[in-house]
Amino acid sequence: MTAKTTSTAKATLADRYVDAAMRTVPEKQRDDLATELRASIDDQVEARIEQGEPRDAAERAVLTDLGDPEKLAAQYTDRPLYLIGPRYYLEWWRLLKLLLWIVLPTAALGIALARTLTGADIGEIIGGTIVTLMTVALHLAFWTTLIFVMVERGWDRGTSRPIMEWNVDQLPEPRPQGVGFGDMVATLVFLAIAVGALIWDQVIGFVPAQPGLPFLNPELWPWWIAGLFVFMALEAALAVTVYLRRGWTWTLAVVNAVIALAVAVPALVLLSQGLLINPEFFPTVLAGGSRPGSIVTAILHVVFGFMIVGIAVWDIVDVFLKTYRTR
Repeated sequence: MTAKTTSTAKATLADRYVDAAMRTVPEKQRDDLATELRASIDDQVEARIEQGEPRDAAERAVLTDLGDPEKLAAQYTDRPLYLIGPRYYLEWWRLLKLLLWIVLPTAALGIALARTLTGADIGEIIGGTIVTLMTVALHLAFWTTLIFVMVERGWDRGTSRPIMEWNVDQLPEPRPQGVGFGDMVATLVFLAIAVGALIWDQVIGFVPAQPGLPFLNPELWPWWIAGLFVFMALEAALAVTVYLRRGWTWTLAVVNAVIALAVAVPALVLLSQGLLINPEFFPTVLAGGSRPGSIVTAILHVVFGFMIVGIAVWDIVDVFLKTYRTR
């Protein structure tokens, strides 16, 4: 377990450094290594203070001398940072993750939108988008790795200087441990607001100039919406269970994924068939500029489809990552 700070005290640089260093350390070694690292930092800081340095300056100097916490953790656990080589491994890995997070969603939206405008059906859109994204991801990984190989083997040869010098200002805030009461309450409040929004949409609507104009298709009531309420109740029960167990387990993570897919997949099917959104909503709001089958309608459907997919994927991936870190 990494070093923790109280909710009322701001984490010091040393707290943030120890937390960052322990993130990649196996669970069995984490407590001992965190204690050892903390003691080493404190000893070095006290030595500098005795020589007349202010505490803040001494702490910053000690952490700067220790260097990147992920590299230090690799040394503690004898874990090599090899792929293209140890000098630029972390820079390569961080850049590749950043590119994947930015490029893939953007490319997916553009590809799906282009295929929709050409009249492709839902199967062709999904299939073509997946295949193209796999190709884009492969190219990103290949060319990023190739560039770093060229840099490592041909540029600045014989030095150990990284591309970007690390400093303590890059330390992240400590990651919360477990699942707190506030997380459970936030989930329950969000679900309650979502239920209220669905009812408000059906009864009153969200367009002041058009009272009673619902955004969702009125034909979804009562059975489709009732089914959605059931899954939202299951999500609330899951949030309470996770809090009582003080964290995610693989079983609960799978249950969360099933619930997310059980909501997202029918929503996408209904959206593709023009049955999710009220067919009168956009023509009324946009004064006839978005009739069924128009380009505007197609674009809006693609955007809403990506919102549904994005929320579901984010929820599933986030929970599995939390489970992995916890376990």
